[in-house]
Amino acid sequence: MAREYAQIVVGLPIDRIFHYSIPEGMREEIDVGKRVMVPFAGQRLTGYVVGLSSQAPIARVKEIGAVLDPFPIFDSEILQLTRWMADYYACAWGEVLRVASPPRMKRVGRKREEKSIEKPPLLIPTPEQAEALKLIGKGLEKNNSTTFLLHGVTGSGKTEIYLQSIARVLEKGKQAIVLLPEISLTPQILLRFGSRFWGRIAPWHSRLSRRERFQEWMRMREGEADIVVGARSAIFAPFKNLGLIVIDEEHETSYKQTESPKYHAREVALERARLSGAAVILGTATPSLESYFQARRGKYELTELTTRVDGKIMPEVEIVDMRKELTVRGNRSIFSLRLQHSMRECLERKEQVILFLNRRGFSTFVLCQKCGQALRCKYCDVSFTYHSKTERLHCHYCNYQEEKPQVCPKCQSGQVGYFGVGTQKVESELRRLLPEARIGRMDSDTTTRKRSYSQILGSFQRHGIDILVGTQMIAKGLDFPRVTLVGVISADTALNLADFRASERTFQLLTQVAGRAGRGDVHGQVIIQTYNPEHYSIQTARLHDYPNFYGQEIKFRRELGYPPFSHLINVTLQSRDGNRLRKVAGKLGRILEANNREAIDILGPAPAPLARIKGKWRWQIILKGSRTGEMRELLKESLSQLKEPASGRVRISLDVDPMGML
Repeated sequence: MAREYAQIVVGLPIDRIFHYSIPEGMREEIDVGKRVMVPFAGQRLTGYVVGLSSQAPIARVKEIGAVLDPFPIFDSEILQLTRWMADYYACAWGEVLRVASPPRMKRVGRKREEKSIEKPPLLIPTPEQAEALKLIGKGLEKNNSTTFLLHGVTGSGKTEIYLQSIARVLEKGKQAIVLLPEISLTPQILLRFGSRFWGRIAPWHSRLSRRERFQEWMRMREGEADIVVGARSAIFAPFKNLGLIVIDEEHETSYKQTESPKYHAREVALERARLSGAAVILGTATPSLESYFQARRGKYELTELTTRVDGKIMPEVEIVDMRKELTVRGNRSIFSLRLQHSMRECLERKEQVILFLNRRGFSTFVLCQKCGQALRCKYCDVSFTYHSKTERLHCHYCNYQEEKPQVCPKCQSGQVGYFGVGTQKVESELRRLLPEARIGRMDSDTTTRKRSYSQILGSFQRHGIDILVGTQMIAKGLDFPRVTLVGVISADTALNLADFRASERTFQLLTQVAGRAGRGDVHGQVIIQTYNPEHYSIQTARLHDYPNFYGQEIKFRRELGYPPFSHLINVTLQSRDGNRLRKVAGKLGRILEANNREAIDILGPAPAPLARIKGKWRWQIILKGSRTGEMRELLKESLSQLKEPASGRVRISLDVDPMGML
């Protein structure tokens, strides 16, 4: 093919392929899958070469400015995968290629590591593990993609199944991707995997520097590493012979990217496995309803681990009704008397405690006790959170901060009170209640530095911390044998969200955090504090009873036509001009209704649950239907008809299969 023109996409929300002419001196350098520098709308932007041609559709085209890569960074498989993502998630191909790209750096000298060629030592599996490995082993022998849902209770040995399955893949000369939901899990998992596959693993997460990410990417590309362990973007690893993708804690919402392109790593993994003929293991103690539904209907192979390894029994879970703490027991503390007593017993026995609360900060809202005015961020429609260490009010959506007020800004009263409980307040109250205890806190406020995760977890592992307070980053995957007590300060935080997944998230969080207890030789105990003790998500979590939870939740989803019985697309419109936004949202709603020729439900337009963020007002339209293709076509047709003279003041974003409705 003549190499006169390159077909190029840019990393902007513009779903078009542009043609650029290739200068004579660059024609040997240009190749599909490389990055180039191109002039675009008065700027110089990074472009991605997705094709070559001998002619262009227009007479006058601009020239490529420079070739940025010495070799293609995308092969045909990744180009196919990213094109599929752009189509499915209704975004621009260039946006997807931008997030799939490695850092751009000059080649640097690196010491080449020798791969371990010794067969890794394998532990003797339990009967249930052996059955799961047998089933997965059959799938690994096939050349077509097979998906396994590994549903195992906490502590049942899912990681060992990952390790032995990866060992089998490596023996066949293939490679493996392991996805984790939290950076906090990475150090512990890397140690576990490193002891089995020394020198063959590449870590991949946002805490790596650009130089480190480039080096690890090169190790994967050049075959020095054949296992990548990391966050969701590890799914784009430059492996040529992929044999297995493992998604640990597959139910986790952090696998869904919140910014464009709003892809879900689990769904992308399934598509990459289909393209490469690899197997997929979805591992979790609390499957997403979508995955369990697919397993029940036979689309996924279901294998279950119902008991913990080494005969360890599941922890006892006790529900404390916080409505009775004040009225019956006269207890005003954020800790129930039962939890206080159990913590003291653990400290006496030199055991460790984990306390979970999915809210950071000291107080979760600030209120004038005279006029009732809640202090809110001036840029967002949310209450401030008070942080006592800095004595400042923080907005957790836009990071705006204000000094702690001395008087109410509305009525000038000095009766400003701090209400609600965050992790910082839990830590403060603990220090007052148990001054002898060594207390640590792990949330996004205490883990801003690069090594914070490993330092806190390392101290906890060495028993330098008696009680670890944290948010959901401590709720799953961590294995500390001295932890015998887990306390959930409030089980109602997720339950009260305005989201149809609220019950599912509550069950998952409670089950996962409860699973941190009793993983050593001492039996574990879990205490869950709640104002809704009768709710089925809390009661089934108490019994570690996923099938019962699934049975009740799937009935609710079926009755209301929510996923997995439908797909959703969340259309969010935002603008600083509230009046313009309302008019544009109304017009788009009318166009959608007029164009709707299929059985697609159109909900809205209406103000979003969080009506303003970062100074921008927000409206939503929700599309609900059985086929995402038809829904995307309806949106594409309708958006093309939406012609507003001030359209630049209204930004529209699409979220296909959203994980949250805020």
